[in-house]
Amino acid sequence: MKILTEVRFVLVEPVGTARHYRINARRIDCFPSAADVVMGHPTPTPTRRLLMTPVAIRTMRAGDAEQVLAIYQAGMDAGDASFEHTAPDWAAFDASKLPDHRFVAVDTDGTVLGWAAVSAVSSRSVYAGVVEHSVYVDPAAQRRGVGRMLLDALIASTEAAGIWTIQSGVFPENTASLAAHHAAGFRIVGVRERVGRHLAQGNRWRDVIFIERRSPHVN
Repeated sequence: MKILTEVRFVLVEPVGTARHYRINARRIDCFPSAADVVMGHPTPTPTRRLLMTPVAIRTMRAGDAEQVLAIYQAGMDAGDASFEHTAPDWAAFDASKLPDHRFVAVDTDGTVLGWAAVSAVSSRSVYAGVVEHSVYVDPAAQRRGVGRMLLDALIASTEAAGIWTIQSGVFPENTASLAAHHAAGFRIVGVRERVGRHLAQGNRWRDVIFIERRSPHVN
C-alpha cells in the first residue's frame, strides 16, 4: 500500500482519526492490471493480441457493420455498457447515428478495435449543438488507449461542426469508461439514481452517472 500511495495509484484521505483509501481514477489507464487486482476483479487474460501494431482512427463505413455491431453486442454482454441487451441491426444503427461523426479504430490489418458515434438529443433547433455519444471498444483491446483515441476524434469532429455539448450516461461500475472520459475533458453533472431497470441483470434498478463535455471553443 505504501508503494501504491507513493505513485498516487491509491489516494489517502484522513477522516477524523481514520484514513480512507481509494483508487485514483486518473491512474487506472496507466496500471490496468493493478486496478483490477486492487478493486477485486480478476486480471483479464487477453484472448488475442490486437494492439501489437499501430492503431489508426478513420471514418466508419457500411462495410464495418458486422464488426461494429459485434463490438456493440460484446459491450452489452459485459453488463456495464447499456440498459439494452441486443445490438440493433445495421439499418437501425445507421438511422440513429449522425452520419458526419462516426469513427472506428483499426489495426494495420483493418480489424475494427472500437467505434464511436453520436445521436441528436432533440429535433428542436435550440439543441442543434447538443449530441449524445456512444463509444465501444473490443474487450480484447480495452485499456490500451483506444477509447481515448476515439473520443479525441469525436471531439475534434463535433467541434469543427459547431457542436457545443457532448453528453452521455455511464453506469457507476464502468470505472474505466469514467476515467477515460474524465481525461478527455468530460465532467460529471450528476447521478440519476435508480433511473431504470436492467432486464439482462435480473431486472434490477441501476444508477446512471450523467456526464458531458462543453466545448471551450464553440461559443
